[in-house]
Amino acid sequence: MVKFKDHMVDAGLFLALEDLVTILSRQEDLAFDFQYGSFIDVKERTVTASSLWHHYPEEIRQAGYKTDVILRVRGTLHHTTLPEWQKFKEAIHQSPLKQFLTQLFTMLEDLRLEEMIKKERPGTHKWFDLRRKALTRYFETQLRTNVNRGYNTDELFCLIYLTVTSTSPILTLPGATDEQMKTLESLHSVLQEFFDAASTREVADICLKIGAKLDDSYSDSINRYFVFPILMEKNSHYDHLWDELTRADALEQDEQEQIENESEGFEEKLPAYHRESENGDRNQSFLRFELDRGTRTDLSGDGTRETEDGDQAMASVQGSSGKSKHKDYSSLESLDLKKNESVSGAKARYGTENIHAELKEFDVKQPTPEDCNTYQEYSALIQTEKQRLSRTIDQALEHRQNAAREHLLMGRLSKKRLLPFVVENESRIFYKKDTESQEIDAAFTLLIDCSASMVDKMEETKKAAILFHEVLKELKISHSVTGFWEDGFDATDKYQPNYDHRVIPFEQSLKPGAGPEIMQLEPREDNRDGFSIRNAAKELAERQEKHKFLLVFTDGEPSAYNYQNNGIIDTNEAVNSVRKQGIDVIGTFLSDKPIAEYESRLMENIYGKEHLLVQSLSELPDLFSSVLKRLLLKMI
Repeated sequence: MVKFKDHMVDAGLFLALEDLVTILSRQEDLAFDFQYGSFIDVKERTVTASSLWHHYPEEIRQAGYKTDVILRVRGTLHHTTLPEWQKFKEAIHQSPLKQFLTQLFTMLEDLRLEEMIKKERPGTHKWFDLRRKALTRYFETQLRTNVNRGYNTDELFCLIYLTVTSTSPILTLPGATDEQMKTLESLHSVLQEFFDAASTREVADICLKIGAKLDDSYSDSINRYFVFPILMEKNSHYDHLWDELTRADALEQDEQEQIENESEGFEEKLPAYHRESENGDRNQSFLRFELDRGTRTDLSGDGTRETEDGDQAMASVQGSSGKSKHKDYSSLESLDLKKNESVSGAKARYGTENIHAELKEFDVKQPTPEDCNTYQEYSALIQTEKQRLSRTIDQALEHRQNAAREHLLMGRLSKKRLLPFVVENESRIFYKKDTESQEIDAAFTLLIDCSASMVDKMEETKKAAILFHEVLKELKISHSVTGFWEDGFDATDKYQPNYDHRVIPFEQSLKPGAGPEIMQLEPREDNRDGFSIRNAAKELAERQEKHKFLLVFTDGEPSAYNYQNNGIIDTNEAVNSVRKQGIDVIGTFLSDKPIAEYESRLMENIYGKEHLLVQSLSELPDLFSSVLKRLLLKMI
């Protein structure tokens, strides 16, 4: 889950909306966020969805968030005219109805853009229909509330929305006062103009006309339903927000160098025309290099030149994005790790939230006599579970080894098939006993959260780690046990040290004396789960075993330096990317009290269905034994 104020937001939905922004805008650095309103923040290069939708049922919530994104990226970004929008802002700056007119403009402009988008992409109809039904019910409720409280301007705003969105020839507005109905009647001709509005200017003019018709009995609105769809600090020199977001800064040097043309160019239209090469009315090619250094020349740029050795290298800057299926959003695939792909260098695989995270190895010490004694005590406590689990796996392996393959054309003669051979002339009367290896071709990693909050859970966690180690060692399955944490005291904006305490490395896991090192695991400081999961998966991916498993013990939400806001999203991305490498990831939530609903949803949003909830630590070894049994039998 992702926290927004006091709400918990689905991490999977957040990533889907983030991908939707990237797909529709084709701007990899255009981010997504939840806010109190839906708008485009030009400075932060962020598209937001309104938290209004959080309290709605799942289907409406998703439709609301998605239509917020689509309205901003497909609508506002391309079809809201910035000069007209800025003129409107200036016109209402001193108005006593500033907030009312601001919201009225946003509402009517969104409705205009909605109709354009539905014509362009009919696949969005279902989402917008759900949006409109939800908002209709919302404004009907708000209408009654505003009437009861005497908020006449807010009441009028609700009436305007219900009027312009009504699909019935007979408009019924239960609860509206007679005075408001008279005002609404006086606005009828202006509101009729809205249905023919085809530009931002016409919408702005309609809003100003409505404001001019209201008398002094109307003060500014009390409630806030919408915010301006664009957040900018200064005026733009462009007609549309798309040009503002993709503009190239002017050259720092304005000098002009005189260069003689040494060759004559020629004009020739390419025989094959591609629509993708067209960029609207801007008369520019799709691929553009933005330069803010250099000197101006008088070269006309219409000549030709010979190819050079470096041309192919320059061609690599072209992206791999393509046009999505027209009119259909339902089959859009997730652009996994889109942010991560934009990060260059070796750290890209660890996610953009972990650019400054550095891996440190925490030294494993020689086990003390006390460690060895405690290890033996804990081993005795889980001996029953170990024997039961080992016996189950041994029986399964023996059954596989002794299983015979029958109905073959060659092999050993089967007495049971002699009668079918005589009666039915059946030729498949032979069988074979396979001699298969009793070794399981797998590798396991157990990753243990060693954050400070594990202080009251670490001892039971060690017992489960010992069970894990002892069972896999007896079955001769390579494995590792690693504790992880971040040093919060040394962490800075540019440096976040993360420690791996590899108490049982792969190369030592099957040696007779390995094990007491587990007792060195201790609660430390913070936990940057996404970074540690990716690092552990890297080691697993390099191994040669056929089956690979990554088990994670944690006691809650990832929390580290500059990681609180996006830690859940980053961990979810890490889990998804590791699973795509063919590595199974299973999360285990540890608690010493009843598990709250948001904690359960937290694990589901990070790990999906592959997670285990343990609310009584005394049950951890037994429950973990069931997990190991299921995973091991799955491979046999």
